[in-house]
Amino acid sequence: MPHYDSLETRDPAERERSLFDRLPSQVAYAKQHAPYFAEILAGVDPADIHNRAALAALPVTHKSDLIERQKAAPPFGGLAATPLGNLRHVYCSPGPILEPEGKGQDPWRMARALYAAGFRPGDLVHNSFSFHFTPGAFIFAGGIARLGCPMFPAGVGQTEQQVEAITLMRPAGYVGTPSFLKIIADKADEQGADISSLKTALVSGEALLPAVRKSFQERGLQVLQCYATADLGLIAYETPAMEGMVIDEDIIVEIVRPGTGDPVAEGEVGEVVVTTFNPDYPLIRFATGDMSAVLPGISPCGRTNTRIKGWMGRADQTTKIKGMFVHPSQVAALVKRHPEVRRARIVVDNASGQDNMVVHCEVESRPEGLAEALVGSVRDITKLRGEVLLTTPGTLPNDGKVIEDARKYD
Repeated sequence: MPHYDSLETRDPAERERSLFDRLPSQVAYAKQHAPYFAEILAGVDPADIHNRAALAALPVTHKSDLIERQKAAPPFGGLAATPLGNLRHVYCSPGPILEPEGKGQDPWRMARALYAAGFRPGDLVHNSFSFHFTPGAFIFAGGIARLGCPMFPAGVGQTEQQVEAITLMRPAGYVGTPSFLKIIADKADEQGADISSLKTALVSGEALLPAVRKSFQERGLQVLQCYATADLGLIAYETPAMEGMVIDEDIIVEIVRPGTGDPVAEGEVGEVVVTTFNPDYPLIRFATGDMSAVLPGISPCGRTNTRIKGWMGRADQTTKIKGMFVHPSQVAALVKRHPEVRRARIVVDNASGQDNMVVHCEVESRPEGLAEALVGSVRDITKLRGEVLLTTPGTLPNDGKVIEDARKYD
């Protein structure tokens, strides 16, 4: 069967009616059970929110605001509808931002994307997302279980052991970041190890570069990518047609002009805003900070939902590096921790085929051990390894940026 279920091939008008028939109940539920939404939607009659125009009139909640909201009203800033004691997991992503996970099966709705990528019941899946702090591995684990696949919880790091596990277990599929899959493949080539059992991969967390995808195809490994976040789960996913990403069936996506919340014209680049039907975390008009645009028409694969171009950068300076968000506030924390540093700027590029992070620090003096201490602080604050480059005052551009994304995607 080429599609996960009949929802994927519905008439678009039928899909739109179904989503907006459900929306008033979700708005009412959010108002009743989540204090934050009770406050910001106080004057809203849920019964009135039954089309896109009405939805677009509601206030936008920005992901970038969650850090302060959660500090003011721990643990979830009043946005969660399920009491803490009734959740399955609570995660802590960089920021820090906390995310709840309910007890439902596949609460992040990832089975659909896995199926589109070629995973089928019974396939052993090698899961190399992190099982530590953040929900990445669990987002996929729920979909893997829902699809009826066994899973090896590999996690990240220990490349040689990862290769050994693949040669022993012979998994059919991989989920993780594309850069780590390339590291595993390169290590297998170096060792002469046979990882040819891997035929299918679904990657996320960072861009899948065309050259990297081609190198996987030459190995007989089909790699597709999906767009998901720790707050919302699956947003959109590639299909074998590889023409944009198809939006998930259980959310409403708007592309809006950053800073306004106003929907843009089809094809215009804007910020991705999502409304979810998740009963545990009923996010209404949640602005991800990610940029994308709607593609015209429907996918050649037969799925009729709207397609977006995928991830096209950030609406703010928050940047995803090796699958982890890095926030301007973390750069400020680094400067505050080290008084010797006047200004700092993270520069990320992918010239080597994978994300490389360099932290440029303007310093008046260079006491012994400063660079090493900064390297440790960078890892402690961002949870990522990065190179530190000490520079003289006035070297960094005076443009207000503290995070520069110099990656190229073509």
